[in-house]
Amino acid sequence: MFATRDSIEQVEEGNELAPKFDENGLIPVVTTDMASGELLMMGYMNEEAFKKTIEIGEAHYWSRSRQCLWHKGATSGLVQKVVEMRIDDDQDTVWLRVDVAGGASCHVGYRSCFYRSIPIGKPQDNSPLTLKYHESDKVFDPEEVYGDAPNPTKL
Repeated sequence: MFATRDSIEQVEEGNELAPKFDENGLIPVVTTDMASGELLMMGYMNEEAFKKTIEIGEAHYWSRSRQCLWHKGATSGLVQKVVEMRIDDDQDTVWLRVDVAGGASCHVGYRSCFYRSIPIGKPQDNSPLTLKYHESDKVFDPEEVYGDAPNPTKL
């Protein structure tokens, strides 16, 4: 399914898929909503997740915190149906454009994982910055959906 990376010209100008996985065997993935263009999440794929995403047409990722393959929406029902899949010029980043069943992609319950912004400018003092929320209502209640399942993130 993947070509060997033989030359810069082949990778940047050729028509063969030759993804570059990092030293941990991962490639970063940005995922946006197909209709709105809204950034939903950023994750990683290993080779297996990349191949399954292509073959099945639904987003699969590698969970770095759980160290396992993760079919997005398998537990929550919030499956990401891939409408378009792109790769950048040097084939080391993937962009998924998806339709999301249930309208959310964030395990915290918000539509997007990017529901807060960071203030720009020099802080007045050394106290922690205050994040601004851009989503006030959650699409779903994580407790109802995941129950006692392990939290997919680590502190």
